[in-house]
Amino acid sequence: MTKIELITALVQKGHCTRKQADEALSLVTSVLIDALVKGEKVHLTGLGTFEIHERKAKVTKNPRTLDPMTTPAKKAPAFRASKSLKEAVNQGKQEK
Repeated sequence: MTKIELITALVQKGHCTRKQADEALSLVTSVLIDALVKGEKVHLTGLGTFEIHERKAKVTKNPRTLDPMTTPAKKAPAFRASKSLKEAVNQGKQEK
């Protein structure tokens, strides 16, 4: 599902205009990103948890030259699905 398809679904289910749905989605996305940048976890009951994982610096090999190089430490966003989301996905899979 693309962003446009998601907005269309919000319009149909939420009985709102396309502009309102787009603004709402943009606002939710913005708040989610701001919280993650601050290092906060975002827990949405029934959906899951968004959080930041710290990745350590490590020594790797350049695939072209095979020379060792250092990959710097970085932060990576992660999503962990809730139990109810996992169950809903598995129930949908069994019905097909």
